[in-house]
Amino acid sequence: MSLEILSTGPMLSVQDQGRHGRKRFGVPSAGAMDRPAMDLANALCGNALTAAALEFTAIGGSFKAGRALRLAVTGGECDIRIGERVLGAGQSHTVEAGEVVKIGVLKGATWGYIAVSGGIAVPEVLGARATHLRFALGGVEGRALQAGDLLPLGEEAEGGICLRPREPAPRPGAIAPERPIRVVLGPQGDYFAPEVIAQLKTARFRITPQRDRMAMVLDGPPLPAARGHDIVSDGIVSGAIQVPSSGQPMVLMADSQTTGGYPKIATVISADLPRLAQLPTGADLRFEIVSRDEAEDILLAERARLHEVLASLVPATGMMLSSGFLLSCNLVGGIVEPEAVMGRDLELSEDTAA
Repeated sequence: MSLEILSTGPMLSVQDQGRHGRKRFGVPSAGAMDRPAMDLANALCGNALTAAALEFTAIGGSFKAGRALRLAVTGGECDIRIGERVLGAGQSHTVEAGEVVKIGVLKGATWGYIAVSGGIAVPEVLGARATHLRFALGGVEGRALQAGDLLPLGEEAEGGICLRPREPAPRPGAIAPERPIRVVLGPQGDYFAPEVIAQLKTARFRITPQRDRMAMVLDGPPLPAARGHDIVSDGIVSGAIQVPSSGQPMVLMADSQTTGGYPKIATVISADLPRLAQLPTGADLRFEIVSRDEAEDILLAERARLHEVLASLVPATGMMLSSGFLLSCNLVGGIVEPEAVMGRDLELSEDTAA
């Protein structure tokens, strides 16, 4: 069974958690620009977090289900419809075989994710299904998806139900443009004079239209390198802030190359890179320098928070509870509380009755 693409926005691609352990061979990792959002979409559909999903920017498109499935959209709010039925983002919904889902404009975010139960089962290439557009690797022929593509679907677990987060937050980690983007200095921080480092901490930068899955160029005060802007190419990671001879910083993203020949003044910490990716073009930002130990502590705390969100998913409001599902839940003796089955719905009902 498959998912047929009827129409798409400007960029729709298959992504997963990316290729790892192959950078020494010159193979970029690729994968989701906002992995926490994709992980949430997969969890809402009952998938393993390693399952492949669809990533889009601006407009999702329309899709025809080849079989009954559950579908979830995360990353930001957007208009989702099946015929006249309006669906909410941030939770999963049942889609019957033959139904057409239309996903509209993404609001307040740059990257959206569409997961379906069973995942997108295109063949793995070098250990992942993620699409790297510049390398024409993975996904469907290594390219952006287009109308007429038929995406194979993986096997889904029996008895799966539609889910939503217990708390109303649509995604883990608010975009929060007023919060600084935290960075660790280096690895070529010593190429820059102390006053330039101070400018990195205090100045505001703007995200320019020169951005894609590989990098984003920032507009702001130039950051000249006292020791020059050419270095012997060395290894590079997503989040590295390169400074070419123009002095304009350039942040490398999921599809970044594996080596680079410009000095790197700092590196965006892993916990903040998805939030940076989601900031819209034209948004202002500022950086905050933290130590490597602080960056590791922040990442561990963020992973713990995401784990808590994914572990606390509850059945989605409005779902039809089957007798089989209810019989599977022990509602006696505190083993499974009613709230664990219905989330906050019962609490809301009691409040309304009062």
